[in-house]
Formats: sequence, structure tokens, C-alpha cells
Amino acid sequence: MSHDHTHEHYTPNAQSFEEKLIRLLEHWIRHNEDHVKTYREWADQARNHHLHEAASRIEESAVMAEAVTKKLEQTLSAAKRLNE
Repeated sequence: MSHDHTHEHYTPNAQSFEEKLIRLLEHWIRHNEDHVKTYREWADQARNHHLHEAASRIEESAVMAEAVTKKLEQTLSAAKRLNE
């Protein structure tokens, strides 16, 4: 028995642009959260070595990275709403 091949076959890589964007945003958020954790660890280490200015600037970087994460989370929420 044969059938017409005018329909699309599903493949795991057949994601829409929106689905790819959502996956990428999720990855960036996790990745950025890892950076924030590392920045804070190094800020603590710098402080422990009396490198207070460096510690302060690294901590500022962590705060900035958290702001980026927040913006990415807002973007992810918007992308998910539009993809429903």
C-alpha cells in the first residue's frame, strides 16, 4: 500500500524558528546563571586576598549579568506566549 508524499514527515530537528529561539534563550539563561555564580565565587576569593577593588568590580559584573538574565527571562516569557 502506498500513499501520497505531499505531507511533511516529522524529524527531531524540524523545529520552528520560535522553538529554536526558546531553546537558545533557555540555554543562555542557564549559562548566564553559571557565570553569576562563578563571578561571586571569584569576588569572594579576591576579597579574601585583600583585593577589594577587584572584588567590588567582579561583584558589579555579577549584578550586571543578573540584569541580563532577567532580560533574557522576560524575552523567553514573551517568546513562549507568542509560540502558544
